Amino acid sequence: MIAYIKGNLADIMQDRIVIDVSGIGWQVFVPGQVLDHLPAMGEPVKIHTWLQVREDAMTLFGFLTKDDLRIFKLLIGVNGIGPKNALAILSVMNTDDLRFAILGDDAKAIAKTPGVGTKTAQRLILELKDKISLEDAFEQKMAHLQEAQSDASGVKAEAVMALTALGYSSSEALKALNGIAVTEDMEVEALLKQALKNMAMI
Repeated sequence: MIAYIKGNLADIMQDRIVIDVSGIGWQVFVPGQVLDHLPAMGEPVKIHTWLQVREDAMTLFGFLTKDDLRIFKLLIGVNGIGPKNALAILSVMNTDDLRFAILGDDAKAIAKTPGVGTKTAQRLILELKDKISLEDAFEQKMAHLQEAQSDASGVKAEAVMALTALGYSSSEALKALNGIAVTEDMEVEALLKQALKNMAMI
């Protein structure tokens, strides 16, 4: 079992990243929301992983926190939900929103995930409700809110939306933005100008 991979961020794609560890590129599938919190290209990154072993392939799935990995493992334990479905759910909603959706019997919110119908969402809630406590959900939510207060990812997200509106793919936009040091007081316009300059070099 590979518990985590620590190396330099070598590449970013729509649903996966590549981490360079001593000259070997490890391909890791990640939820879409992970892409917003990656360091600049070439910078160190640590990803907590789960390895799927099948006859025809071995696939790594990765997350920035142990908590995200724990929720992923709970999801794949639900009948009818495989690793790709679990990753899709965590791309549509973060772990905080998922916890509250489960505790609040909100199958509609979970069913918004492509490939996950209402029946599967209801089964997920039924099987996981006893494994998630309201106290834990609030503790994790407060911890994430405190982190967000010092995070400039909101400006970055706006820049990604603007670039995709201009015709660039989300992976292209993220590649350009990940090379920029984003500060709390940085305006979206300034970030876009620098990103467009980086686009010319990608």
